[in-house]
Amino acid sequence: MHDAPPATPLCRLLGCRLPLMLAGMGGVSRSELVAAVTEAGGFGFLGMVREPLALIEREVAQVRQRTALPFGVNLIPAATPAPLLRAQVDLLIALQVPVVSLFWDVDAGVIARLRAAGVTVVHQIGSAAEALQAQEAGAQVLIAQGVEAGGHVRGRQPLAELLSEVLAMASVPVAAAGGLADGQGVARVLAQGAQAAVLGTALMATHESFAHDAHKQRLVAAQAGDTVLTEDFHINWPPHAAVRVLANSVTRRERGDPFAATGDIPRTVIGDEEGRPIYLFSTDSPLRSMTGDFEAMALYAGQGVGRITAIEPAGERLRRIAAEAAAHLRLLNDTPVAVASPVCYAGDAERERHAPLIARLDELLEAERAGARVALRSRTETEDEALRALIDAIHRDEVKWCGMLMRAIRTLEGTPGSRTGDFYDKAMAVPDLRERLAFLNRGQGWVAKKLRELLPLVDDAGIRAGLQEMLQAHVDNLDKVNTALGLTPPRR
Repeated sequence: MHDAPPATPLCRLLGCRLPLMLAGMGGVSRSELVAAVTEAGGFGFLGMVREPLALIEREVAQVRQRTALPFGVNLIPAATPAPLLRAQVDLLIALQVPVVSLFWDVDAGVIARLRAAGVTVVHQIGSAAEALQAQEAGAQVLIAQGVEAGGHVRGRQPLAELLSEVLAMASVPVAAAGGLADGQGVARVLAQGAQAAVLGTALMATHESFAHDAHKQRLVAAQAGDTVLTEDFHINWPPHAAVRVLANSVTRRERGDPFAATGDIPRTVIGDEEGRPIYLFSTDSPLRSMTGDFEAMALYAGQGVGRITAIEPAGERLRRIAAEAAAHLRLLNDTPVAVASPVCYAGDAERERHAPLIARLDELLEAERAGARVALRSRTETEDEALRALIDAIHRDEVKWCGMLMRAIRTLEGTPGSRTGDFYDKAMAVPDLRERLAFLNRGQGWVAKKLRELLPLVDDAGIRAGLQEMLQAHVDNLDKVNTALGLTPPRR
């Protein structure tokens, strides 16, 4: 399709035509919306967090009545009682739902159960460290969620920054979520390397979404700066789970202290859903099936809400976003050259000239990816808080340099590899933690040596500055680890 971005390997894995996914928004993403998105070429997730089994079975059946195309179901283990979660997983397996997405804490047991049944597992994450945890637990697809996202927000990094780090670390397809509401935003993340864009707010403000009209109208009327990140809506979820919502009487503290209620102070009921009470400060958002004080409920919205100006059919919105994204991608990719002129060969000549440098940067990327994974695995093996803090700092640095190296390779019009260096297996084969950290430090020394050799060969000032900063960080970490382990630093 010329009026849509090309399909990606993730599209082929999921069975959709467009690199556009419907977020599995709890309550909002029901069968009508999932089917509309799927029929338009995207991939839809039913939002079934904490939902009873009868509702899940009904919604799955209704999607299948509306479309023969594949779809998924979103569950949130951390926000679901364990017996219900086990039953939900068993039901999805029995119903042969092909794809399940998960969010919040990485639950390796749930991932293993789904994978064993042949289900494709997608996991939304909020940090590069969590991306590695989900990947190592068996997730086959990652969704990098930026802080711009509406609803529950896991991390605190802007999407562009987080996506860069996750792409540098991941060996599975990565999709992007957070504030994406038009084709330009979708094109931006696809150009950065994401294999799909996840849409939430943009598809909530559609005729098919199960959000109440009061919520949809607030989305249409909102401006870009009207959202806030808050923990005020907390009932039903683990503590300290931030959400992005439209500001309202709750976030302005006009309804009292959200955390004041105790066993002696009953919760305040502000609505009803078919006999189920809706409490003030709960995570429930206004749905078609609810009555009550909608203004005081969680009015979820991402930072892209200012680009939503009307309520329209989901298929129309999806197709328009796809066409806009295709047009923006053509603008990003088009590089006009003079015909029948030597200058038309300049691009090829530049790429050929940069090839040795790209290869060396990719070698460093493999090494840094391995170091990040070693640090992540090793941090759980010590009770020493100071040593764990040092390992965490090394991990953060390794992730940062993975992102920088990936950007440098793309600047030189290269394609970053996804391989993790052999150093990872060698390091993890060392059983003693302190000996493994010493081995890791020797790897840091190897990287520092390679950087010193590489720097004189780099012409690009921005890349050179990044590599210089990376070298200094490795030198500093070498000294810190040597000190922590009581080792004598080698001569430089």
